[in-house]
Amino acid sequence: MRLSLALQHRSSALVANYRHLQLRAATATGAAIKADAYGLGVKDVAKLLLDAGCRDFFVSTWWEAAELDFLPPGTLVVLHGFGSEDEVQPGVRPVLVTPQQVARWKASTFADEPCDVMVDTGMNRLGLGTKELGCLEGLSIHTLHSHLACADDDDALNRMQLERFLAVQQVVRAGRYSLANSAGIYLGSEFAFDLVRPGLALYGGIPRAEARGEIRQVTTPTARILQMRSVPAGESVGYNATFVAPRDMRVAVINIGYADGYRRAFSSIGSARADDQTLPVIGRVSMDLVTLDATDAPQLAEGDWVELSFDLEEAAAQTGISQYELLTGLGRRFQRSWI
Repeated sequence: MRLSLALQHRSSALVANYRHLQLRAATATGAAIKADAYGLGVKDVAKLLLDAGCRDFFVSTWWEAAELDFLPPGTLVVLHGFGSEDEVQPGVRPVLVTPQQVARWKASTFADEPCDVMVDTGMNRLGLGTKELGCLEGLSIHTLHSHLACADDDDALNRMQLERFLAVQQVVRAGRYSLANSAGIYLGSEFAFDLVRPGLALYGGIPRAEARGEIRQVTTPTARILQMRSVPAGESVGYNATFVAPRDMRVAVINIGYADGYRRAFSSIGSARADDQTLPVIGRVSMDLVTLDATDAPQLAEGDWVELSFDLEEAAAQTGISQYELLTGLGRRFQRSWI
């Protein structure tokens, strides 16, 4: 069967985004590559960023870490820590997040090895509470982390978390300190510390308004036209007849749908492009198919490719779906290629 569904990733855009974030942060810049590098393909992303000079990579689980044995020792970190059934991989550090994990690490054969630690400063998600820091005595802490809850907004909690993290820095010795994610980088240099951990912005997401015009789109879904059809005025298109043709129309049916992460929220809202012409989505997005108004593109034929409009900030505003979900929801049926 001919290839009919693809993701085109731009390696130049990925590296340019990394360089921009590195320059803006003016400190060591890592990369969150969890969730298959936010859906782009973790092995390719890791290799490209490694070549670009990145030396700090973050995944969520040891299962994810197992795919990345080509990374140099000491460059990969597991954010979910050291559970009772986890097997530590040589050269990979856990981020210990509970007193129980700290005790488990101290009792393990790795007790003298460096580890990372997460401290909660107000997000109330993963991390040691500020009253639990005594358990860290005797640990060799490579990097002490916390995580901002509201960095994408101008929220008072940002300043509060910064002040709490600065207080922790005074009582917990570590080789490095890290607080900022993609959005946190844009809050200013005082949030940067010794290491920043961007994710979304690497992959083309806009974490704050300051990033507009600076972060480049990395990935674009493309699909083939399966069928061209004529729809007379007054006829409906798609499930539940939510779209009725206001005139005689030429319609392109393409091979993508919500099973591929092109969500139903794009129904009669999204668009595609071909030969610099915009092709609006008409009717409901279904599991495997999307219908486009191709009336003004008479040159299009079965087998031609179209690019789905997938600017993350714009798509999130259109659909109400977060940029993170749009990226990580991209399905397994795409042929992923780097250009």
